[in-house]
Amino acid sequence: MTQPENDVLKAAQDNLWLHFTRHSAYQQSEIPTIVRGEGSYVYDIHGKRYLDGLAGLFVVQVGHGRQELAEAAAKQAQELAFFPLWSYAHPKAAELAQRLAAYTPGELNRVFFTTGGGEAVETAWKLAKQYYKLIGKPLKHKVISRQIAYHGTPQGALSITGIPAFKQMFEPLVPGSVRVPNTNHYRADEITGVKGMTPEEYGFWAAERVARAIEMEGPDTVAAVFAEPVQNAGGCFPPPPGYFQRLREICDEYDVLLVSDEVICAFGRLGTMFGGQKFDYVPDIITCAKGMTSGYSPIGAMIAHERLFEPFKGGDAMFAHGYTFGGHPVSSAVALANLDIFEREDLLGHVTRNEPLFKETLDGLRDLPIVGDVRGSGYFWGIELVKDKATKETFTADESERLLRGFLSKALFDAGLYCRADDRGDPVIQLAPPLIAGPEEFAEIGSILRGVLTEAWSRL
Repeated sequence: MTQPENDVLKAAQDNLWLHFTRHSAYQQSEIPTIVRGEGSYVYDIHGKRYLDGLAGLFVVQVGHGRQELAEAAAKQAQELAFFPLWSYAHPKAAELAQRLAAYTPGELNRVFFTTGGGEAVETAWKLAKQYYKLIGKPLKHKVISRQIAYHGTPQGALSITGIPAFKQMFEPLVPGSVRVPNTNHYRADEITGVKGMTPEEYGFWAAERVARAIEMEGPDTVAAVFAEPVQNAGGCFPPPPGYFQRLREICDEYDVLLVSDEVICAFGRLGTMFGGQKFDYVPDIITCAKGMTSGYSPIGAMIAHERLFEPFKGGDAMFAHGYTFGGHPVSSAVALANLDIFEREDLLGHVTRNEPLFKETLDGLRDLPIVGDVRGSGYFWGIELVKDKATKETFTADESERLLRGFLSKALFDAGLYCRADDRGDPVIQLAPPLIAGPEEFAEIGSILRGVLTEAWSRL
């Protein structure tokens, strides 16, 4: 190992505070350090190659090492590296806003830029509160979200998040967040207490829980419902047929905004530009980030229906909210170049055409005794792990700890696959490769998973 490599590893060990990381795991070993990416693969500091089975963090849609995105950033930085959107505009933000509005369904025409997804969620809640105050409904401030759902780390977004373990250290949080069941049909019997519900029946039941929550809180106090098209935390829960159509009806009935949190699901992850398009519903607000630039520069956005902008058009009304780097010129330029690649290479069509093969590859693992369920959509899939396939018995907290952190996470990485082994809910493995991936990458993913999961079962 060269001295510069040693210096990097030492700096990572001594000075870098990693996100969502137990640093105790690296007391006796070096921190894995990724130095380069190309296509669907990344390389560590020692030169070892890994298949990026999570697109970084559901981000790198067009793959690693795209020179034209780096060039777009450099060109913009030379022309105008920074200017805020506080009472001023700049061309790239305006052009990107127009382009996003053209992609969105319905009249979601107003784009408020942030620097990431959590900030976009924070922005949506703040807009919902102020909007209802401006139209004479000042009590409407509460939000409804789903159990185990992850919506971000800022105080407001964290309040909307439905993962207790992520929240308990930061209490008290923003009041007014209410939880309802998610769309995990695999666990429908346990959730509802009713055996044998079809997906359609469970979808209606889950949507009706939102209606009951609105009624319980009082419709004059509820401002918004936040829901991902496919829920991430818990392991890629797709919506049952009819779920979002019923949810749309409920929100309309009670004058509640439907916020589609598409930080992961937008920009091709499901094979459509926006996740709601995959499941045929039109929200009032979309929150998005990640894939907008394929991670080559940070940006996020809240995209709102035109009617939500109406109270701000005249008089002295102002949305007193913003971020220094929201709509950054360099990030906006990169996003536009990224969307050019989407169109030129037909990435949406590529995902749609290859989704059945990706699903078939992962479904092929169902013969393993540890695999209980395979679910997802597009290039966004979760594999739920169980102790008993017949009863769907899950692992205890201690067993899950040993299985995921004690073995699976490291074993998958050592085998050459970067993905997520997670227990925010029942134990799952999540896969979300770059959108350029195809049959060869799927085969490699399936082969590595089969080997590692087989060994995991033998260790139980």
